[in-house]
Amino acid sequence: MLVAVATFVFAAVLIILLPGPDTLVVVRSILRGGRARGVATVAGIMVGLSVWVSAAALGLSALLRASEVGYDVLRFAGAAYLVWLGITAIRARNEPNKDVDDGRRGLTGTGFVAGLVTNLLNPKVGVFFVTFLPAFVPHGAPVGLTSLLFGGIFIVLTVGYFAMLIAIATKVTNWMSQPTTRRRLDTVTGGIFIAFGIRLATE
Repeated sequence: MLVAVATFVFAAVLIILLPGPDTLVVVRSILRGGRARGVATVAGIMVGLSVWVSAAALGLSALLRASEVGYDVLRFAGAAYLVWLGITAIRARNEPNKDVDDGRRGLTGTGFVAGLVTNLLNPKVGVFFVTFLPAFVPHGAPVGLTSLLFGGIFIVLTVGYFAMLIAIATKVTNWMSQPTTRRRLDTVTGGIFIAFGIRLATE
């Protein structure tokens, strides 16, 4: 079991360090609302991961993998959400004082909601857990409980990653808040959100 845990931790760290929509939405939140907004967004992502881990441990994510229609519905919903985030960011690049992440703006949500929705609407996360976690379960070990253990480890490692990201990002908040820099970052992050959405829809 110790060897399995050590191997899982090594693989999980490599995967967590790969930037994706979750990382981008946290950076976006820090840019728009500072550390507090970033922490709230991370909390939403953690709740989303907890839901996916629980589903994987119970075998529910296997249904998602087996159901092409269910996967496609969730995939297109997630893609649409990411594209909407990107368009909203690009539209806001010339309005540096406007908080486009206000919860009253609908789909984009704010902080916690943005993190939760971004994570839950990414079916690749569910498929990842249902295929990744069991691969490290030692022979003879209970799959459900061991998957929950590995899922908990993954969540803890992810929290550590985002804690470091927030600590580093807040040190350059003043630089990111400059009008010229903010417009450029809004344009870049918006384009990346749209690219993630298109990639999710077409894969």
